Amino acid sequence: MAVMDPLDPGVASGHLILSGLEKVFVTRKSSVRALDHIDLSIAPGEFVTLLGPSGCGKTTTLRIIAGFEVPTSGDVLLDGQSMLEVAPDRRPMAIVFQSYALFPHMTVWENVAFGLKQKKLPAAQLKEEVEQALTSMGLSHMRDRAPGQMSGGQQQRVALARAMVMRPKVLLFDEPLSSLDAKLRVAMRSEIRRLQRRLGITGIYVTHDQGEAMSMSDRVVVMNDGRIEQTATPVEIYRHPASVFVADFIGRANFLKVDDVHPAGDGLARVAVLGEEFDTQSAPGATLTHSVLLVRPESIRLAPVAEQGIAGRVGRVLTTVFYGESVEYVVESAQGNITAVAADPHEADILVPGTWVEVGFDRRRTWLLPAGSQGTDLADAGYRAV
Repeated sequence: MAVMDPLDPGVASGHLILSGLEKVFVTRKSSVRALDHIDLSIAPGEFVTLLGPSGCGKTTTLRIIAGFEVPTSGDVLLDGQSMLEVAPDRRPMAIVFQSYALFPHMTVWENVAFGLKQKKLPAAQLKEEVEQALTSMGLSHMRDRAPGQMSGGQQQRVALARAMVMRPKVLLFDEPLSSLDAKLRVAMRSEIRRLQRRLGITGIYVTHDQGEAMSMSDRVVVMNDGRIEQTATPVEIYRHPASVFVADFIGRANFLKVDDVHPAGDGLARVAVLGEEFDTQSAPGATLTHSVLLVRPESIRLAPVAEQGIAGRVGRVLTTVFYGESVEYVVESAQGNITAVAADPHEADILVPGTWVEVGFDRRRTWLLPAGSQGTDLADAGYRAV
């Protein structure tokens, strides 16, 4: 197969396709299938996050894209050309690592300039490109510092500048913010997304942090056990998860027992939950098997009642946790423990443990799921309220 010159500036930019990727790690005693037929198309300029628990295959996928791992089968196509025969340093890609991977004996300016020097750019062009990158990252006044003289956030910005200055077609991120404190992580999320959008570079981001995935991505790829469980926008992933695993991994979830279910047409199902019948949006196949109703904690409504005793829709507040902007409750009910979140409540309205309440929910934000969809059962998901 003919291989393109990946440094040819005339090649169209940034359409990445993963086709049938499989990866099996073999030892003398056993083999482990890390990837099981991964198919994914990423449009030029799109920012996609690979999200999932440890061992799900997201980092292996990223390493295959970068060229650090060779797939057992399948292909990585960039703008229609296979990358499998292209060495990592010849692929039009750059990667930002969790550890920054800066050269400690070089200054900020020298770190950012390193890749361009390897490309043997003319001195004047090299200087202009580096200065532009330092300015865009707010690092011009630190140009002569060594990495050891900088904070973690500053070092991460140097790593970003070093990657951006190469003007790659694809920019890869390997959990780059996991070593930063919470407040700085939020700031760096915005900075990475702003730069990626401004430059129009295709971005692939690996993380196990759902907050990062939801706040930064055009699409989220949720992975589990070497497979893709669902690829969709953050809103679709959260509101209409494809499986119990996805619903439980993205945010928090209540899975309510469904007493009766049957199709209602137009993608709806008629369900009976907590003694009431109503129509709800439904995942494909949810009416054909044992089903559960997904209700997010923020969609649960609690109203104090005089009656006592756990039955029907009446339950008792077990715990109350105040977070400032919200209050989280755990309610003991006939369906098990249910989690509810109330946003910005008045102090007088905060329910104390022991309060008897009626449990309701916003029916427009419910979603019917097959209980054991895609090989994931409710016990695996650590389910609640079923």
